Amino acid sequence: MSPRVIHTAQALVDVVVEVPSLPRRGGNVMAPPPKEYAGGAVNILLAAARQGAECVHAGATGTGPHGELVRAALKAEGVTVSSPVVPDLDTGICVVMLEPTAERTFVTTQAAERLITVESLQTADPQAGDLVCVSGYSLTGTTRDPLLQWLAGLPAGVEVVLDPGAIFEELPDETRTQMLALTTVWTGNAEESEALTGESDIVVAAPKCLEHLPAGAVAVVRDGPQGCAVHADGETTDLDGYPQRPVDTNGAGDTHTGVLVACRAAGLPWAESARRANAGGAIKVTRRGPATAPSAVEIDAFLAAQS
Repeated sequence: MSPRVIHTAQALVDVVVEVPSLPRRGGNVMAPPPKEYAGGAVNILLAAARQGAECVHAGATGTGPHGELVRAALKAEGVTVSSPVVPDLDTGICVVMLEPTAERTFVTTQAAERLITVESLQTADPQAGDLVCVSGYSLTGTTRDPLLQWLAGLPAGVEVVLDPGAIFEELPDETRTQMLALTTVWTGNAEESEALTGESDIVVAAPKCLEHLPAGAVAVVRDGPQGCAVHADGETTDLDGYPQRPVDTNGAGDTHTGVLVACRAAGLPWAESARRANAGGAIKVTRRGPATAPSAVEIDAFLAAQS
């Protein structure tokens, strides 16, 4: 069996509202009807599944229409939900205000997806070679302690892939240190990686990330249309991006991560996995909706057109 992609983070429902601009404080803007999408961890899992990876969602889902929407979206792409449904509480939502520039602003609620335990996470049954994805946003509130306890007990050979998110630098030093000691793959954007290393140049930041990670770790630092830098096996590779005219950047970083880990699960080198992830993110920003990652065939065609 090929390694699996297992995600531990929050699967939410994105309620997307297209606004002409953000309202001033206390103000109001008019918008067309909102659209609802399964989002959060779903974005990464669907991006990985569309590359052919076997994927598992180990996080919690709720009882109610939002939980049902999340599970239906995962099932449609062949993603397994391993943990039991949380009774009497629905999955939370993320209100996404999408501007004409494709920039987005979020308000996230917390509900059933925050009710995980060591036992519920263990339903994914990770084995050596599997890639377990972690979000920095899971290192707060009720998800932090069970997640860290479970990660510390993973079998040898399981890759722990941390997407830190903007929140990571705001976490207590003890939590950050504990998580970094368990991380074998860092995949953060330029701003998040600069917060860790003090380096704004992604090619410089990538190897500097390893100063905070266990021996043999890998670092990927992405910078949207500018591409990403990958440090693996003692070598840093600078990979160009594929700038596009964006219509929706929500989920672009998630697409990058999902393609990255799926390609790695398939046995591709880290640099090639990241090159395909750059292409996946470029395609995604031309599509509306957070979980609109391309398939492997679409990435093949896109890369062929670039050569």
